[in-house]
Amino acid sequence: MRILSGIQPSGRLHLGNYFGMMEPAIRLQDEGEAYYFIADYHSLTSIHDPSELRYNVRDVAIDFLACGLDPQKAVFFRQSDVPEVTELTWILSCLTPMGLLERCHSYKDKIAQGISPSHGLFAYPVLMAADILIYNSDLVPVGKDQKQHIEVTRDIAQKFNDRYGEGEALLTIPEPRIREDSAAVPGLDGRKMSKSYDNTIALFEDEKALKKKVMRITTDSTPVEDPKNPDDSYIVMLYKLVATPNEVEEMEIAFRRGGQGYGHFKKLLLEKLLEYFAPMRAKRAELEQNNAYVEDVLQNGAEQARAVAQKTLLRVRKAVGL
Repeated sequence: MRILSGIQPSGRLHLGNYFGMMEPAIRLQDEGEAYYFIADYHSLTSIHDPSELRYNVRDVAIDFLACGLDPQKAVFFRQSDVPEVTELTWILSCLTPMGLLERCHSYKDKIAQGISPSHGLFAYPVLMAADILIYNSDLVPVGKDQKQHIEVTRDIAQKFNDRYGEGEALLTIPEPRIREDSAAVPGLDGRKMSKSYDNTIALFEDEKALKKKVMRITTDSTPVEDPKNPDDSYIVMLYKLVATPNEVEEMEIAFRRGGQGYGHFKKLLLEKLLEYFAPMRAKRAELEQNNAYVEDVLQNGAEQARAVAQKTLLRVRKAVGL
């Protein structure tokens, strides 16, 4: 089973990135042949500063390796180091119906957030489809908000196979895997954690900044002495991601019992976040001092990924008559 996932280098990675994509992807390293890439082509729709882009790519690579991505188990690479993906994107674009792209929520959401409309932004799902299909991916772990793009990928692959396959499946039809319990990690204000909303908790905030962020989590005005509802608390939702089931149960009981304010529970969340990410923080400090190793990992990954991509593209080119 080949597993494929990518992450954009659009800024500092946060808890939503980790629990929505990174942590599930790291666990999947042991379930199949994993291909994970840094989606720098995709990030060109929003980042137009070359220095910022290069910095972000390096930062994402270090974060992912610090969090447990093992280059002995997973092929890890920069998207742009496999240029074959852009040729496949054009070929797929020539049979992708406009209506399929016009129905995609992501484009409308980004325009609503103030991002300038462009062809790249509109055609994003086709590049995403090429990313997946060029590596013959069987399984794609994604957040809930990306489920539609996997459906688009499946539609495009099926259309290509129907037109050019002559009964043969030239492109593998992928399946999504969505971790429902963490697909939408709440931000400080309760909306989905996103850099667009400025409501994120970065993976490797320093302790002072992390404390400030945690204390900003939105709560209601229930008095300290009164019982509180844990079911709709953003504190509890975040705590569930990093605490044991017993610890979560204890917090929920304390919420319902009353007598403790939200500040107390925020401090418990802060302690647990520091504890959970401590080993990764130490690993990250080591990697920051070893740029050569990080670059070697990406280059070696690109060589392996490109070998697969070239075979797929050769098959596709032959099928369409190129």
